[in-house]
Amino acid sequence: MHKLARLDQKYVWHPFTQMRDWAKREPIVLASGKGAVLEDVRGKKYLDANASIWTNLHGHNHPKLNAALQRQLKKVAHTSALGFANEPAALLAKRLVKVGRAVPARRNATGIAGASPSRKGLAKVFFSDDGSTALEVTLKMSYEFTRRTGRSRAPKFLSLQGAYHGDTVGAVSVGHIDLFHKAYGGLLFKSDQVMSPYCYRCPFNRAKPERTDARVTRKCNWECVGKVEAKLKRRKYAALVVEPRVQGAAGMIAHPEGWLKRVGKAVRASGAQLIADEVMTGFGRTGSMFACHKETVTPDFLCVAKGLTGGYLPMAATLTTQNVFDAFLGEYEEFKTFFHGHSYTGNQLGAAAALASLEILQGAESKKKRRALENNLRDELKTLWPLAAVGDVRQEGLVAGVELVADWRTRKAFPLKAQVGIRVCEAMARRGVLTRPIGNVIPLLPPYCTTAAQLRKMVRALREAIVEVLGGAKV
Repeated sequence: MHKLARLDQKYVWHPFTQMRDWAKREPIVLASGKGAVLEDVRGKKYLDANASIWTNLHGHNHPKLNAALQRQLKKVAHTSALGFANEPAALLAKRLVKVGRAVPARRNATGIAGASPSRKGLAKVFFSDDGSTALEVTLKMSYEFTRRTGRSRAPKFLSLQGAYHGDTVGAVSVGHIDLFHKAYGGLLFKSDQVMSPYCYRCPFNRAKPERTDARVTRKCNWECVGKVEAKLKRRKYAALVVEPRVQGAAGMIAHPEGWLKRVGKAVRASGAQLIADEVMTGFGRTGSMFACHKETVTPDFLCVAKGLTGGYLPMAATLTTQNVFDAFLGEYEEFKTFFHGHSYTGNQLGAAAALASLEILQGAESKKKRRALENNLRDELKTLWPLAAVGDVRQEGLVAGVELVADWRTRKAFPLKAQVGIRVCEAMARRGVLTRPIGNVIPLLPPYCTTAAQLRKMVRALREAIVEVLGGAKV
């Protein structure tokens, strides 16, 4: 065993990992990276098929991101945002507001004018450290805004079944994955949940069981939207919290076209706010800068992290409206201040990397490459449908999730104790491709620099791993 692997097993406690299992085998110790390729301490190379847990957009060791950090390091690495401003954070806030508003200027389905600088449009940015803290910031702002505007004295939040919005106490409180969250029930505030638009396992409309995206349903009556509307009529919620278009940790559940627009309209009609958690879906991952742009929906809060810095540094942001900001204005002695902050809020290095990442993202060449990669991914994923263990193949932009099932005819799930997803990912790693399962779902989120040949290898490794672990074709 490599000495670094021994040190890791002796001292490091890994996230979302059963450490007894971790200690049974030598871990892969990653040492360097270039583009979509990672290399371990033994010199073995791997393709980064989940963009280092959905963060790395442009590839590792990107020259423009490296240069941006080096330029900033010659000035200053960090100064406090408590009482002081700095150049990169101010420039980044302006840029985020601009790209956050980049919805067609006509009035959209939520009743908000997309690109117009109204008081309801995204106008202010609060920086934090990661996706969980971005959600924590948002929940506090929405809670207090709801109280101060007289809508409710005890605001409550609504989110989807299978929701995951982070691991801080507030973020966990609006999450609904018992496997992750049940243990902390005694620490949490109560939130409500409503049916997720999970087409493959929809109890109302049976989609075709194979060779199609399960979102293409027959005779859909939008019962999932009706469930949200009914909830909103029964209670005055502060907000609905949702990952637009794709629920990541729930299993890469891709929402049907039009669901977000319909639900956004219902939320707006109810008087509640819409919180868009774009920690995973933001910055081009779903095919547009932000997933909510695809349905011309402007939320009251937009939470971003992960890819914000191109996968280089931990940084997050909460974007919100002038109306929300104004609710916290007052005389000093009124104590209407937003009492929340982080030591590294608005960090200069993170902001410099984020600015460079946005510059790359908005370049014509980058957009062209992403469209081509998306089409390549769609073509490659078609090769998985013939496998008996493949129940559903979901894709939204450059997000893909392959759901493995014990019986494709009945959609019977494998028991989690069988560790099917883990075993398939281990077989992929032996073939030089890295990703991490979500239960029985295998995610593929390639960095945007991935070549057609590299993408083909990613999907081939997945196909071969499924055959090795679970068998071959449907009969």
